[in-house]
Amino acid sequence: MDFSPLTDAIASRFYDKIADICDNLMLHVAAEGIVFQCEWPYAIHLLGHIYAGDINSARFLWKSIPSEIKDSQPELIAAWRIGQKLWTRDYDGVYEAIRGFNWGPQTQPIVAAFSGKSAYCSSAAGRDVTVQTESYTKKMFQLLLDAYSTISVQDTALFLGMSEDDATKYVLQEGWILDSASRMFTVKKQSIVAEQKLDPSKLQRLTEYVFQLEH
Repeated sequence: MDFSPLTDAIASRFYDKIADICDNLMLHVAAEGIVFQCEWPYAIHLLGHIYAGDINSARFLWKSIPSEIKDSQPELIAAWRIGQKLWTRDYDGVYEAIRGFNWGPQTQPIVAAFSGKSAYCSSAAGRDVTVQTESYTKKMFQLLLDAYSTISVQDTALFLGMSEDDATKYVLQEGWILDSASRMFTVKKQSIVAEQKLDPSKLQRLTEYVFQLEH
């Protein structure tokens, strides 16, 4: 079975393409009547859906995997544990699931990229490279921006999966304000400046409407 498109995507850090590549490969081999269950990279396939934020597809894939495969692949179970925590919105549990398994050389960079932590993996040249991309941590930070105007240091650290010191440094760099006495952050909302272009026809109708009101 040719997994080179998948291998190339992982090597190039195109983790957002993993799920589609695996889905297409699975459809192809199924159409050819090829038996692939034992050698299929289920953990990578599952992590691909998780990385893409498609938890529904991750759940469907998990349910379709035979029990004997699940029982024989601890890394697959560990990958689904991340999916379970996301499904139940157990944000602190997501980080615990990530940290609670010794990931293999192929899955480690995917998990590291997803979590937003810097991780080291061996490159083809035998050198250590740092893997860091758009991350779950950044997504969680955006959630905090949208949901809170004030939040405790403890809860912030919980959501971001960091120590309280690291979480404090992280959000202070984003302009948040810390009240040391209450240990509460004031959340700095991101300002969105939208350029509004007025349609000439709308301007004409507005002018006519104002004229009617005045007369």
